[in-house]
Formats: sequence, structure tokens, C-alpha cells
Amino acid sequence: MNVKLSNQPLALIDANLTLEFITPKGFETHPHRAILTQAGFKAEGEQLCTLHEHRLMVCAIAEDATAELYRATMANAIKAAMGFNYATLKIAQYGTSMFAPMIEGAVLGSYRFEQYKSETKPSALTQIIFSTENHDGTTNDFDELEITLNQTLIIAKATNFVRDLVNQTPYDMTPQAMAVVADTLAEKNDLECTILDVSSLEAKKMNAMLAVGRASHNPPHLIHLTYKPANPQKIITLVGKGLTYDSGGLSLKAATSMVTMKMDKAGACAVMGIIKAVSELKLDIEVHAFIGAVENMIGGNAYKPDDVLRAKNGKTIEVRNTDAEGRLVLADVLGYAQESVKADYIFDFATLTGACMVALGPYTTGVMGHNQELKESFVNAAEKAGEYCGILPFNRHLKKLIKSDLADVCNVSSKPYGGAITAALFLDNFIDEDMKEKWVHFDIAGSAYTESAWDVHTYGGTGAGVRMTLKWLMEQCK
Repeated sequence: MNVKLSNQPLALIDANLTLEFITPKGFETHPHRAILTQAGFKAEGEQLCTLHEHRLMVCAIAEDATAELYRATMANAIKAAMGFNYATLKIAQYGTSMFAPMIEGAVLGSYRFEQYKSETKPSALTQIIFSTENHDGTTNDFDELEITLNQTLIIAKATNFVRDLVNQTPYDMTPQAMAVVADTLAEKNDLECTILDVSSLEAKKMNAMLAVGRASHNPPHLIHLTYKPANPQKIITLVGKGLTYDSGGLSLKAATSMVTMKMDKAGACAVMGIIKAVSELKLDIEVHAFIGAVENMIGGNAYKPDDVLRAKNGKTIEVRNTDAEGRLVLADVLGYAQESVKADYIFDFATLTGACMVALGPYTTGVMGHNQELKESFVNAAEKAGEYCGILPFNRHLKKLIKSDLADVCNVSSKPYGGAITAALFLDNFIDEDMKEKWVHFDIAGSAYTESAWDVHTYGGTGAGVRMTLKWLMEQCK
């Protein structure tokens, strides 16, 4: 979908369809009130009505509508418009603070993943044109709006890039394929790219990660992408869980639970999307993205419950469940990342626990760590960016539940409660002491994938973590 800005009044822009937001108060004096009323339009809720004879689509919007509501309403309108035979659509401004959410609604709402369809259904709608004119006839500065447009398009397209990766099947998006994607991205966006294969992982003593991938025909890879501006204000490390498929290993998942497990790579995809956008936004922040790309399968040489693994940092892990594999991969990748880069902050993204969905629901990312102020800064950034986050608190009693009598730590809790938090507390064992207050763990198990459309999201990957992290990073550059 091509989104552009025109420095003209709305009436002078040539387009096939006009999109208009109407508040209940605005509906009282609307020139088409009578025919809209006849069509059942009341300017309530999320109503949409199209007057084809006037080439006009109207959307109900609350008087005090937030950016979130403008974003979602725009997405619904674009989805509806894509079902018509109009090639172009135009819309006025509704305040400069609503411009970015409306762009995101258009780009994210129009997303379709049709790679595996034998027959695609292309939409006739190819262009959305925003006027610099407000709906009330006042005008805005073109240059300021253009900056907003360019930045928002980079962020929205990076989110769709992540969605495309998450939606790839496990047959197509193997650990090797993920390494190829990273290498291609590095070449296109002028990033540095280092890829470690099995022999390199063995040399680095990354035994936990190797154990998880041992039974797969597709060997594991560690990917390190780097963006280095001339004078970075900060150095940020991002770590992504990249389980390209998770069968559960010998602790085999139920058949119904295996469906959608292609999404277990969403953390890795998110960090690739973030560094892609950072490089295109040209932020003055050095970013390192580390990805543990692994496939967890079964076989005669699979790692087993009762195994004890020695992670890169030397700590030993008692395995009691091979389906708690993502934290084993992250343990080694976190260790390698901290050894490789002295960063100001380290953030990891992982579809880590179903328990996070139990705690927060399917739309919200779990935020965990030791630094309350840092966690709250992400919750605030997420709210501005249009994502949902909730903080799950650590406590010393939950930490006791991953104690092992055999090794330094157990990979699952001894009780079936607080599973998202105990998983994060497991990761805490692999965060260096001087990074404890600079680390945040994001559990995107619920927010990274959806099987029913909501807000700006269609079926499949959502790109969770991308917009909120970019908002946070951009605020660090102010």
C-alpha cells in the first residue's frame, strides 16, 4: 500500500474515494445526515458506512478519541475499502498528533500474507493520500507532516517485515534460512553480520543452545547483526529467541499445541525488524541484535529430561522438561552477547511462556526485570506506540521454585504457578551482575501471534515489540 502526503486542500486532491471520520456532534450538522441515517448510521461505536454515489466512506469516532482509537478505526476503514474497486483514497488530517496513528492503521491494517495461496486476491486500492488540510479547514506544515510520514512508514513497514518472517512455515524458515535473511538484511541496510555455525558454537561452549538443536536435521545458528552510527549516544543489545519450530522435544507437545509453533521465532524476528528500522531511521544509537536460531525436534540424539547442561557462563542447568527450551537457548545467547558487547542496556524478546498469556491475556506483552523505572519507561513507550504491556513482578520466593538439588538451576519451576516470572528468573542467572539493572525481559508469547483479527492485526504474526521498542529508542535520542 502506497501512502503519500499531498500539500493541497482535500477537495483538490484527485482520488476515487474520500474517507471521513465523524463524531456524534459532527453528525448533527453533516450534509449527508439524512441519507446516512436512512442507511442506519448513528455515528456510534465503530460504525462504517459507504455512500458509493458520493464516493464517500464515513467512520464513527468518539469526540475524545485517543490515538489508539484513530489507529484501529483507520485500519478497519482501510480493510473495508480494500473490498471495493477504488484505486485511490484520500483523507484529511484530524490533528497532527493523530497523523502517525492513522498512517500505522493504514499500513498495518492493509497487511496481507498470501505467500502460500495458489490464487491471491489483490486489492484494487493501491494508494492512500493524506491532505495537509485538517477536517475543519485549517492547514498544517507540510515539512513537519512529511517527517512524521517518513518515520512512521519505516516503523510500520518494519513491523510488516517481522510479520512476514513469523508467518513463514518451519519448512521454509529454518535456522539456516533465518541466517540468510539476516545476511541479506545486513547487505541491504549496511549492517555488520556475523553468523556462528555448529563448530563455532562448540568452540564458544554454547552447550545449552547446542543441546536444544541437537536432534534437528537443521543445525542451529547464532546471528549477530550490528548497526554502528558515527557518534552513538548509547549502545543497546537486543536478544531474540529464534525457535524456528518447537515440537517440545522429548517432552512432546500435544498435536493441537504444535499448530502455530512457527511463531516461536517471533522474538528473533522482532529484533531483526527493530535493527532494520533503526538503520533506516538513522538513529544515533549503536544496536546489536543477537539471535539464537534453533529447531527443537525429537530423535535418538535428542537432549532429555534429567540431562544436566553447562551453559556458556559456566552455570549448570538441570533439564526437567525439554519443552522449556527457549530459555536454554537464551541462556547461551545472553552470555555470548554480554561477552561480545559492553552495552548500556540489554533487552531480550521471546515467545517464552503460555503462563504469560494466562496472566495478561493474549494481547499484552509481559515486562520483567529488576529496574522498576526502566520497566515503566517501556510500558509508557508501548502505550504511545499502540502496544499493550504489563509488568510482572519478581520476588525471592518464586526464585526458590527453580532451585535444583542436582545442578545450579532447574529449567522449570517445581510448582505450576507464576510460570512467566520463574522463566524470567531463570534467565536472570545468565545476566551479569553489572547488567542486572540494565536488563529487561519481554515475554511476547501472547502478543506475537493471533488466530483472530484484532485492532490493526490480521491473522498471524503481529510484529509485537517492534513499535514500542522503536518508540523507546527514539525517545533516548531526544
